[in-house]
Amino acid sequence: MSDLEQLAEQALRQWDLGTASAAKVSQSENIVFRIDAAAGRRYVLRMHRPGYHSYQSLVSEQLWTSALRKAGIDVPVPRSTRRGDPYGLIEVAGEPRHVGVLEWVDGATMETLVAASEDVEQRARQFSTLGELLASLHDQASSWSPPAGFSRHALDAEGLMGEAPFWGPFWAASALTADQRRHFAALRQELYEILRKLPADSSCYSLIHADLHPGNVVVNGDRLHIIDFDDAAFGWHVYDIAVALKNYQDDPAFPAYQEALTRGYRRRRAIDDESLMLIPLFLLIRALNSIGWADARPELRHPEYGPRLARQVEETAGSVLRTFR
Repeated sequence: MSDLEQLAEQALRQWDLGTASAAKVSQSENIVFRIDAAAGRRYVLRMHRPGYHSYQSLVSEQLWTSALRKAGIDVPVPRSTRRGDPYGLIEVAGEPRHVGVLEWVDGATMETLVAASEDVEQRARQFSTLGELLASLHDQASSWSPPAGFSRHALDAEGLMGEAPFWGPFWAASALTADQRRHFAALRQELYEILRKLPADSSCYSLIHADLHPGNVVVNGDRLHIIDFDDAAFGWHVYDIAVALKNYQDDPAFPAYQEALTRGYRRRRAIDDESLMLIPLFLLIRALNSIGWADARPELRHPEYGPRLARQVEETAGSVLRTFR
């Protein structure tokens, strides 16, 4: 058992789950463990990244997912500590971390199902389903009034392309060349001005998941369970759509996936063609933000990620920005 797994089991003492064991399953923003408890019960334990979210922001995540469940959307179910608190606290390498427990959901990720199929039409059907999920989520968020004290970050012009974007100064990333740093710094300023002029009423801007790609949907028969609300924020709906497609941007079938996702979305919620024309803009923005995200997390050891995204930005930025010049 690793040191982190031992810490996870110590953290579990704050919950009334009986005898339980922890197995690490992933590490990104959070360190995530599968918890095996008595009578075959399973849970998820998340050790949250220090300094990424305030306690109130984490509580607000649960407030929104509770509202989504009431709207009939299948999202994580949290378990309170013995004291009735939504999160516990543990020290990892001298740093305090909030920890939370969620009910486990069996199934395969939609990403796995897409990768397992060689049939483009079958893959496209998964994206159509994902489009419906996004539309349902945006419908709820657009009509929901967060309670007093609700606190989540904003992926607006400042949060995405401001001088201190939420995922860090991508234009200064160590993986970039000197020419790329100059180019991306100028690009940031231009994109900031474009975003600043976009409408931000509830028809197109509300709480969004901000990371709802196929890897964050668990499929079990007809059940579709959305996971990982850690990046949930106030932002544009079309940003959510771009994120859902981003990992498949270089796939030859990308146009079919985008068309299917749009078709699924429109089955549940209206979206105009002008908004959909912003998808390339937000794909570009997502790539730039991801460069900053990777640069701030060298412990994840993805040295090829930043340079690959930088090349993608250089290849697409000109054609994207011509639309706005």
